[in-house]
Amino acid sequence: MNCPMASTIRIAAERRSSVQPEVKIGVMPGYGGTQRLPRLIGKGRALQLILSGEIIDAQEAYRIGLVNEVVPGANLITRVEALLNQIISNAPVGVKYSIEAVNKGLDTSLAQGSSWKLSLFAICAGTEDKKEGTSAFLAKRPPKFQGR
Repeated sequence: MNCPMASTIRIAAERRSSVQPEVKIGVMPGYGGTQRLPRLIGKGRALQLILSGEIIDAQEAYRIGLVNEVVPGANLITRVEALLNQIISNAPVGVKYSIEAVNKGLDTSLAQGSSWKLSLFAICAGTEDKKEGTSAFLAKRPPKFQGR
């Protein structure tokens, strides 16, 4: 699997595996492994993988929430491109602030995260893209977003 835990969305090829082997060589996980992994899969599961150095396959990584989906290796690039095209067809400002709201919200309380989200929502609501998206929806046509 070897997909970075820092990625926004993680898709794995079905024949890949993942491991946090660092304790087997006398060190601890680097590159945020001790911080990102527990946030993705929970403290208990993360500690089990970190402390055991256990190898898991892509299906197990999916089951525990380490990856969003598993696809046949031959379809990996096609699936990633399809998802990317789906995302980039949306309003750039909305996508940007959605990512920011989730990322910042996870670093704070629910109340503070909700407050931050409301301020970002207000910014999005005042954009040309919001007007275009609403017009396109009502006209039943694809929107033409400009990132403004």
